[in-house]
Amino acid sequence: MSAPKFETFGCRLNAYETEAMKDLATGLDDAVVINTCSVTAEAVRQARQRIRRIRREQPDARIIVTGCAAQTEPETFARMAEVDLVLGNSEKMDPATWAAMKSPDFIGQSEKVLVDDIMAVRETAGHLIDGFGTRSRAYVQVQNGCDHRCTFCIIPYGRGNSRSVPAGVVVEQIKRLVGAGYNEVVLTGVDMTSWGADLPAQPRLGDLVQRILRLVPDLPRLRISSIDSIEADAALIDAIATAPRLMPHLHLSLQAGDNMILKRMKRRHMREDAIRFCADMRRVRPDIVFGADIIAGFPTETDEMFENSLALVKDCGLTWLHVFPYSARKGTPAARMPAVDGAAIKARAARLRAAGAAAVARHLQAQIGARHNILVESPRMGRTEGFTEVDFDTDQPVGQIVQHVITGASAARLRVA
Repeated sequence: MSAPKFETFGCRLNAYETEAMKDLATGLDDAVVINTCSVTAEAVRQARQRIRRIRREQPDARIIVTGCAAQTEPETFARMAEVDLVLGNSEKMDPATWAAMKSPDFIGQSEKVLVDDIMAVRETAGHLIDGFGTRSRAYVQVQNGCDHRCTFCIIPYGRGNSRSVPAGVVVEQIKRLVGAGYNEVVLTGVDMTSWGADLPAQPRLGDLVQRILRLVPDLPRLRISSIDSIEADAALIDAIATAPRLMPHLHLSLQAGDNMILKRMKRRHMREDAIRFCADMRRVRPDIVFGADIIAGFPTETDEMFENSLALVKDCGLTWLHVFPYSARKGTPAARMPAVDGAAIKARAARLRAAGAAAVARHLQAQIGARHNILVESPRMGRTEGFTEVDFDTDQPVGQIVQHVITGASAARLRVA
């Protein structure tokens, strides 16, 4: 007999849910749980490859597949001889599911696929755990799902419609985390700026952020994982401008820098909106650092359209880029649009990554000589307020915030002598 093992693909929210499943699965013997991602076809391919390897390495294990790819294409995994059970995203967070699985006769004799209609789910499972993370940083789920239907994205069909964790639940979790010694909390979700739309009085994300800062005064650092800049509300913008404990780092869901491509993606902003937002935020918070998601080679993207996306790196002053070569997802409108040649997609992604690397290099050089408050993640590594990694020459107290002057930089990190 052995405790269940877990492997996670994809986003921070998936990692959060894996931690919840670990608690729910206590007592389930000889099982391996694969929490999948569906954001790209490559993510699904990697999950299937890993499942086959696990079966070769652990022939007697019971393999349970869950996550977004299991939700959106359960038949893909049900057809695999290596897989014993496929769980949907709602089922994986249901304590009753895990209680039933602990019966010796459940896996192998019950239905192989337990995947319900995710669109019918009306609540989150944010109450299951008090965050997770390293010894220094905790992540707290405040929202799940998405009400938007971008033409390239399969995620709403894996996560369902937007659901918010009530502010009181979030605040109480964060109070417990601060009491346990965490110095930084990161708010996570699928579509963060939609938080509150399904709650009484329809509060906004900025209301939640300001409430946390007000009611948890002992929290040194609050961070937001990712936002849709066009939906940033006045209270959020005010918090960014006036609250030093809200970290000056925003990861933006931009996706492209050409207006026609943005329209075909069914995004809710134009390139001018993104540029204006970044300029406005930099004006009120000069030390702010931006990251962004950019897709290379979206269907119908011409060379000229791509150049507009490439120019967005400079026009918005982006630093941390997440570059995604376009990957057609079955069932999405974009999958039916005229495709860009694969070699062109690869070349454009490489150019975006090079622009991102150059932006990082400029950012690192600009920090030399600056004094930063650094959250120590391991004895020899921490992160600044802007989420930049810092290497230490001597051991530092893990979990604590230390102040240092930056003395140098390497290819991807700052350095403190």
